[in-house]
Amino acid sequence: MSHSPVTSQWTDVSGPDGRFGAYLARPPAGQGPGLLLLQEIFGVNEHIRGVADQYALDGFVVLAPDLFWRQGHRIALGYEGADRERANALKNALDTEQTWRDLEASLSTLRARPECSGRIGALGYCLGGRLAFNAAASLGIDAAVAYYGGGIQDQLALAEQMRCPIQFHYGELDAHIPPTAVEAVRQAMADTDAEVHVYPGAGHGFNCWARGSYHPASAALAHGRSLAFLATLF
Repeated sequence: MSHSPVTSQWTDVSGPDGRFGAYLARPPAGQGPGLLLLQEIFGVNEHIRGVADQYALDGFVVLAPDLFWRQGHRIALGYEGADRERANALKNALDTEQTWRDLEASLSTLRARPECSGRIGALGYCLGGRLAFNAAASLGIDAAVAYYGGGIQDQLALAEQMRCPIQFHYGELDAHIPPTAVEAVRQAMADTDAEVHVYPGAGHGFNCWARGSYHPASAALAHGRSLAFLATLF
């Protein structure tokens, strides 16, 4: 049985509110640009860890912080039933200021990693997509990618504060983010260094192979676009 050339492990982040875990995936080359991977409401689950390994294989040093650490240790949830209910409760209990401190601490930890070559991007899905958008405005990163970021359309005043290029990915049939919201993002970001991509026939969560909404063609196209966009970090 062959072994993955990616090295992955859980590591610790020291923040102002305490120590918490983060999933770290390192590339076969041993070093590369940094990528802060921001979770959905389902925690740093198998999908997020798989995405971390995927981007590490592409050459990035990936750190996925456990943003639910105050509510439980390494929470990793599925997408239906009781798990979905718990995920929504965890999301609703998140404190914005605490989460931001965690992101700042995670970024500092990633920057300090000897494997990290200096330039850093942020990539997030759903909840994490919105956080990646926020990070592009005020966290001092070099690029951001937001997949179906819920609530971005309600934070468009941040468009004027964008400090780095940003790329958006939306499913045409996303029941949580209507076309009007996507168009609002497109218009607000028109004068910034932004790309907005919409995937026909795809719904919310189209990148996740563990969900019923998985749309392989859109996931592959979005991954290629994300890689081309993030290649500027090398």
